[in-house]
Amino acid sequence: MPVEPAARAAISALYVYPVKSCRGIRVTEAEVTARGFARDRRWMIVDALGRFITQREVPELCLVRTALEPDAIVLTAPEAGSLRLPLAHEEGEERAVSVWRHDGKAVRHPEGSAWVSELLERESSLVYMADRHERPVDPAWARPEDRVSFADGFPFLLISEASLAGLNQRLETPIEMERFRPNIVVSGVGELAEDGWREVRLGAIGFRAAKRCSRCVVPSIDPATGTKHKEPLRTLASYRKWDNQVWFGMNLIADALGSLCVGDAVEER
Repeated sequence: MPVEPAARAAISALYVYPVKSCRGIRVTEAEVTARGFARDRRWMIVDALGRFITQREVPELCLVRTALEPDAIVLTAPEAGSLRLPLAHEEGEERAVSVWRHDGKAVRHPEGSAWVSELLERESSLVYMADRHERPVDPAWARPEDRVSFADGFPFLLISEASLAGLNQRLETPIEMERFRPNIVVSGVGELAEDGWREVRLGAIGFRAAKRCSRCVVPSIDPATGTKHKEPLRTLASYRKWDNQVWFGMNLIADALGSLCVGDAVEER
């Protein structure tokens, strides 16, 4: 019998998340910038003190849909109607905001802030990371010049299809990749292959594999209902727990600008 050729390692899906912790958008091409994909988590919801609000505290944020138009970002939420935002919001009231322990600045959007305050039934603000606002990546895992948007910690998150398939084989009810909110999904590599990467070339761009991704409660939230479940974290913990964390996926930092497309080759370096 002829031997089947090995599957070509390639990008199989790309995602951007215009507003932190709201639903993402699957795209076929994405621009690589110094902070992550263009339009990825430059917007964020914060509380009255400027602290970030995510699905960890408000699981229903997963029900807020986002859409990219040529000149706008449109948010839609059940029973809340829609909100139209500019692609960028560079000027306006500047206020202090924080993600984890990092304090920085962002520009408040008045209409968006009123919309999210009504949605969450508490004083909140919708803010934008202007070009002049810089948030460094944790220096323990990055170079001094590395920057990130309002993502939890790193510009890009990559997960392989094989790693999800391995998890789903252990689960009674399989789950979808969207639960883990990756930016880049790859096919044609082995289960958990990304664990061992130090550098990887995606298309024409080199990336550093900075740190495996420690998982919070968000993957346990059903994106269709906003309901929390014990899975998949319980099963992941049975084979992916160490240092009191559950790990799944690899955080990346780009070493060049450009663009990625579905179908681009993946080459470990």
